Amino acid sequence: MSSKGIIIIFGGIMMDWKYLLSNKRFGKEKYSKPEIDPDEARSDFQRDYDRLIFSSPFRRLQNKTQVFPLPGSVFVHNRLTHSLEVASVGRSMGTLFYNQTKKNNPSLVASAPLLSEAGNIVAAAALAHDLGNPAFGHSGEAAISRYFTDGDGKSFESKVSREQWKDLTHFEGNANAIRILTHSFSGKGNDAYALTYSTLAAIAKYPCASIAGHEKSIIHRKKYGFFQSEQETFKRIASELGMEKEIEKPLIYKRHPLVYLVEAADDICYSIVDLEDAHRLKIISFEEIKSLLIPLCGEGIEEKLSRTTEDEDAKVGLMRARAINTLTRACADKFSEHQDILLAGDFECSLTDALADKYLEPLKAIARISTDRIYNYSSVIHKEVAGYKVMAGLLEEFVPALVYNDTHYYKKLVKLIPQQFLTQQEDTYSRIQCVLDFVSGMTDLYAVEVYSKIKGISFPALS
Repeated sequence: MSSKGIIIIFGGIMMDWKYLLSNKRFGKEKYSKPEIDPDEARSDFQRDYDRLIFSSPFRRLQNKTQVFPLPGSVFVHNRLTHSLEVASVGRSMGTLFYNQTKKNNPSLVASAPLLSEAGNIVAAAALAHDLGNPAFGHSGEAAISRYFTDGDGKSFESKVSREQWKDLTHFEGNANAIRILTHSFSGKGNDAYALTYSTLAAIAKYPCASIAGHEKSIIHRKKYGFFQSEQETFKRIASELGMEKEIEKPLIYKRHPLVYLVEAADDICYSIVDLEDAHRLKIISFEEIKSLLIPLCGEGIEEKLSRTTEDEDAKVGLMRARAINTLTRACADKFSEHQDILLAGDFECSLTDALADKYLEPLKAIARISTDRIYNYSSVIHKEVAGYKVMAGLLEEFVPALVYNDTHYYKKLVKLIPQQFLTQQEDTYSRIQCVLDFVSGMTDLYAVEVYSKIKGISFPALS
């Protein structure tokens, strides 16, 4: 063994499940017990799940847009319902992987007993995967970035490092989730969540710094997984779990293998469930939905549909369930099949992209129609444009107020920022991050409410 969790096999380097699966808690390391306590009602990873369920950031996902604007009379998915569904699918995939491993490789299960918790780890990580996303979906992320690239925020470039500037100009919800779960916010304490190291690592879809996520020299990553402020935190997590480092500068790690299951669960849910929402909103017809989902539903679906109620929503629900089940099992099989490559950190695509053509072609067809008909639907675009204006407007007010705090107006604005988001640090990067913590945590409706009040569009009433 070359270092903790790293095994040399046939000249290659592989990570080791024995170390990758740890129930040590971030911020409460000295209280952690390495073994599973049979007398406890919940495992440590089930506790992770429950802590997230009861947390304020998770609860706020109920009022954050998934794709469609938040519902009127027709209910569609929001970030919270999407996260619950991803967690459900992810738990199934992790459990299927464990069951296959227990059957085919009992010696591995014996050497890494926490492998039995794979489903619970994936479920907890999936529950948190969107925790850092701001209001208004991906347009919220883009609006934050645009404030620094094209807006008033450009003036701060000379006041931060090159690496910190990349954090700001490419704001990333994935990295923000790690910050929310590990940063010691004022009055909250570092053990506010104290999630296990494995759950935290399984959230990090892109385990690299922002400078690697958007620099095309050396190795290019589409996105990134931690801000400069959490880089040392992520190093601790990676070191504890024996995650292999790909490059030191810029810092890039190879993925924790369970990330692939979290990612697959997310891919499956948004691909299939967005279609269901589009049907409920009468954007895509039943016949179109049927033609897209039938190839993923397995044998006997036509007969099952013929015996189902005339209600089209119920039929779409049946096809959605069958399609998700098919893809869940296919991805779990693919994960088990390529376990050695995954442990070596050399699996270069998502599990869904690695599926056989009989699954991949229908998914590509769904992706095409989703782009053309769902993500470019008029109400979705209206929401995104409005989100740009609201998020940019909030940053225009709060960022200079907290960075400078040198006028009567700025001092009044700062008083609107909750104490937990304030800092004693005086550097520009830390102060900007405080504002981003505040603004990115807002729900869609709260962001609009605050924007309207500070811009004078509506006048606050005494409550």
